[in-house]
Amino acid sequence: MPKARTIAFLAAAITLAAYNHSALAETRPCRSMEYERNAYTICEVDLHNHTVRLYWKRSDGTPYAYLSALPRALEGEAGRLLFATNAGMFDPALKPVGLYVEQGQELVHVSNRSGYGNFHMKPNGVFYISGDRAAVAETRAFLKQRPQADLATQSGPMLVINGRLHPRFDRSSTSLKAHNGVGVRANGKVIFAISQAEVSFDAFARLFRD
Repeated sequence: MPKARTIAFLAAAITLAAYNHSALAETRPCRSMEYERNAYTICEVDLHNHTVRLYWKRSDGTPYAYLSALPRALEGEAGRLLFATNAGMFDPALKPVGLYVEQGQELVHVSNRSGYGNFHMKPNGVFYISGDRAAVAETRAFLKQRPQADLATQSGPMLVINGRLHPRFDRSSTSLKAHNGVGVRANGKVIFAISQAEVSFDAFARLFRD
């Protein structure tokens, strides 16, 4: 099997690895696009052709902390890093604030607590992968279903819920930040989006909805 270009998502981090023939290996998963005069990078991943992984700690137990610290080659696997982005939310000690599952092991439990900040802007949710299927679930629904996850990361707020924007988003908001997020198409492909400039939550959510 030829060594393929790999991909990564998450600065806990997720990594995606391509394992098919060289033509697939050369496929660029990311592209630039503009929506409502805002620029984004969009990366589309087919789980039948790529592997998504989360990275939090090195073998010595210290957090990776930076995307630049991620391994460019996947240990013991035929693949190397294609792209990476931040994932989930972390406390000052670089521990995930909510659910964190890496290679089938639940290292941090799901959080349904209330509090301040984006993570606690309910409803929040969980991105997870089980086998070759990915999903985004509202936290309470995830707790009710308890799916078996190979990897999972919890974050907030949810952007789009059943086709509707998060109820607390305001189209006239002047709170602008750089955002990254993840969604899953009806065909099962995973979409990662990163804003190239500061945008509101409402604008970022409309990108995913539309």
